[in-house]
Amino acid sequence: MPEYDRIAERMELLDASGIRKVFDLAAKMSDPINLSIGQPDFDVPAPVKAQAIAAIGRGQNKYTQTQGTPELLAALQKQCLREFGWPVDDAGRGFMVTSGVSGALLLAFQTLINPGDEVVFADPYFVMYSHLVHLCGGRCVPVDTYPDFRPDAQKIADAITDKTRMLIINSPANPTGCVYTEDELRDIADMARRRGLLVVSDEIYNLFCYDEPFVSIASMYENTLLMRGMSKSYAMTGWRLGWCTGPKKIIEKMTTLQQYTFVCAPSMAQAAGPTALETDMSQQVAAFARKREMVYDALGESFDLARPQGAFYAFVPAPGGDATAFAKKAIENNVLVIPGECFSTKNTHFRLAYTTNEEKLAQGLDILRSLA
Repeated sequence: MPEYDRIAERMELLDASGIRKVFDLAAKMSDPINLSIGQPDFDVPAPVKAQAIAAIGRGQNKYTQTQGTPELLAALQKQCLREFGWPVDDAGRGFMVTSGVSGALLLAFQTLINPGDEVVFADPYFVMYSHLVHLCGGRCVPVDTYPDFRPDAQKIADAITDKTRMLIINSPANPTGCVYTEDELRDIADMARRRGLLVVSDEIYNLFCYDEPFVSIASMYENTLLMRGMSKSYAMTGWRLGWCTGPKKIIEKMTTLQQYTFVCAPSMAQAAGPTALETDMSQQVAAFARKREMVYDALGESFDLARPQGAFYAFVPAPGGDATAFAKKAIENNVLVIPGECFSTKNTHFRLAYTTNEEKLAQGLDILRSLA
C-alpha cells in the first residue's frame, strides 16, 4: 500500500526552530517576561498604516507585478541613489520586492546553491541560514567569531574553497548585536574581490546602530546581493515586505522563482512601502539604544557580556556554560530567552531580545542576575 503520509527526505534536514518553540510556549503562559522574540514593541507608524488602509479602500487588493509595484521600486532606487550614489538607470543592477528578507533569502539560495556548494557565514548566525542551505543541498561553513563576535577577513578567507558559492554578511547581527566597522567590511570586500566571491548582505537591522553610523558592504563591493526589509525598522513583521538588489542576472532569476512561489509581496503593504521609507524612526531607535544600555549595565560585568552595538539582541554567556540548562531555569522563573544552540555550533550563550518595555526588561534582567 502507498504511504500517503510519507514526507520528503529533505524535510528531515529541518527541525522546528527553537525560537518558534519558545514563541509557542509564551502563548500558553499567563504573563511571561518575553525576551525571546525579535519583534519590536512599538507599533507600525500611523502614516504607514494610513497608506495601507487607503490602498485597501481604493481596491489595491490584487496581485502586483512579481518584481514589485513601480512606485515602490522607484522609491527603493531613489533610496540607493541617496545612500550609495547608484544611478537609477544602472543596466547591470536589478531590484525586486520580496515577502520579507526571509523570502529574499529563500529565493536567493534556491537560485544560487547547487547540491554540494559551500556557504560561508559567521558563527553565531541567524537560524534560517543553515536550514535553507541544507534544504538546497548545500554545505554550511560557519566561521567561529567567539568571544567578541568580530569578523576576521583572514579567517573567512581560510574557510573559502573552490566549492564556496557565497559569503553571508549580517550586520547589525542577529543574535549577537555586532555591527561591523567600515574597516572590517573593507577587508572583507577586498578579500571577496580577490576571490571573485558573491556576498549576500542581510541588512534587516540597518536602522538599529547605536554607536556609529551604519555602513553597508554594498557601498564598497559591487558583487553584493543586498537585502533589507520593513519588518524590524517599521514594526511591519506581519506585513511581509522586503526588498533585494544586486547583479541583474541574479535578480531576474529570483523574480522568475518568485513568480512560481510567493507570486508577489502583499499589495497593500507595497502601497505603504514608500511612506515607510520616508518615515523618521529616530525616536524608536533611541528607545532601543536606552534598552541596550540597560542590558549591558545589568549583565556586562556579571555575565562577561560583549557589548552589542546594534539590532536589539544580546548574546550572553550562560553561567555554567550550558545555555539550554540556563534557559530552562530562566523559563521556570517566567523569563523567556533562547539557548545559543539555535544560532551556533556551540551552546555556551543565550540570546536575549530587549524587545519589551523598560519595566518588563528591568524585571527580567533582575531575575537573570539572581539566577546567575
